[in-house]
Amino acid sequence: MSRLSSLPAELHAALVSRRLLKVITGLTNRDPLAVERISRAAGRGGADLIDVACDPALVRLAAKVSGLPICASAVDPDLFPAAVDAGAAIVEIGNFDAFYPLGRRFGADEVLSLTRRTRRLLPDVVLSVTVPHILPLDQQEQLAIDLGAAGADLIQTEGGTAARPFSAGTLGLIEKAAPTLAAAHAISRALQSLEAPLPVLCASGLSAVTLPLAIAAGASGVGVGSAVSRLDDELAMLAVVRSLREALGAPLAAGIAS
Repeated sequence: MSRLSSLPAELHAALVSRRLLKVITGLTNRDPLAVERISRAAGRGGADLIDVACDPALVRLAAKVSGLPICASAVDPDLFPAAVDAGAAIVEIGNFDAFYPLGRRFGADEVLSLTRRTRRLLPDVVLSVTVPHILPLDQQEQLAIDLGAAGADLIQTEGGTAARPFSAGTLGLIEKAAPTLAAAHAISRALQSLEAPLPVLCASGLSAVTLPLAIAAGASGVGVGSAVSRLDDELAMLAVVRSLREALGAPLAAGIAS
């Protein structure tokens, strides 16, 4: 049985059916009130998974208020075991977008090293790994293949911070998503060469307009962060999550809390 099969049934079904919706609270967001608001909106809005900073308290908080499985993200593998003990179903290396404005860059060798260290620490836990968008696409493809060999179960794309949209409205939203959509297309095609292809999660710079494009590009799910977290009002967050859910397709769960 693969590690992915060990995921909660509804989460695994969403991944297999290629309509997984992950709401990202932010790798550097350690504000419990903000995480609580986002997590509650995600749970009520029909998300399948919540991604929080790798902190046991945040893992427990997000799970309690949302009722959803939790992904704990970090770039330090030593933080993952405590998050798993707190109930995280998935651990994730990345997303790296928060580090680029600080001048921090992650190359292929470092991401591979982090992946191997994590797999040694947690041999049975589902591991998602972000492929840095600063790499050329051909290098992203090769890194994704190498990450699968190193023990990754999911590959996540990024690229929203690299986008420079010039247009307003729908065209601007598509321009914003272009880098991560391109990565999802290239990486998902490259992974088809594997005996057991890894699912791809498309994240960073996405909106309700571009979620269907991510699935068409080959992704099995999407991750959305700032479209939700930048809002101050929880009702507005809920409305956005519901619009994302509708754009991606109805959830497989028995129902969405109102």
